[in-house]
Amino acid sequence: VTGPSGSGKSTLLQLIYRQHTVDSGRILFSGRDISRLTDKSIPFLRRNLGVVFQDFKVVPHWTVFENVAVSLEIVGTAQRLIRTRVGESLERVGLAGRGNERTETLSGGEQQRVAIARAIVTEPALLLADEPTGNLDPQLAIDVLTLFEEIHANGTTVMFATHDHSLLQSAPHRLVVIDEGRVIEASHGLRAWSARSQNTGS
Repeated sequence: VTGPSGSGKSTLLQLIYRQHTVDSGRILFSGRDISRLTDKSIPFLRRNLGVVFQDFKVVPHWTVFENVAVSLEIVGTAQRLIRTRVGESLERVGLAGRGNERTETLSGGEQQRVAIARAIVTEPALLLADEPTGNLDPQLAIDVLTLFEEIHANGTTVMFATHDHSLLQSAPHRLVVIDEGRVIEASHGLRAWSARSQNTGS
């Protein structure tokens, strides 16, 4: 999902994980209208979603393991399974063996990987990423995008919001462009949208 700053990208993601509610319309996820969920049902929804934020939202004085494990501890997962799942998630994001390090000692790119590991440790059906590369340098941003591609290849749907078109030059997946809260284009890749924009002068 792309569009200029203030176009509604973050709001769209927040509506999906029910930080906000819609004024009208429906949001369907796994066949359920999540805009009509009761407050008691929202935790169940969020157990099936992973969310990655631009500012990481990791706890700096916790270890890497503690930051990733908290998603499983909240839902009462057995400790043995937590150890296994956290280890697998850290391996997937390239941080295997670093669970005992304090998160505040890591680089920005490594902290973002911790945030991604935390988001995928519950094996969500949908991963929402809100400007997750905004605080990273270009090479680290590419590394994070590659990681999202690997997560997608393993069966998780990834919804990635960014205003940086340079990150999407080779995007092979569906691209939705929004502006002022409205979808203005939907295509398979930025190149198709860019060509149409040039032809229409928009």
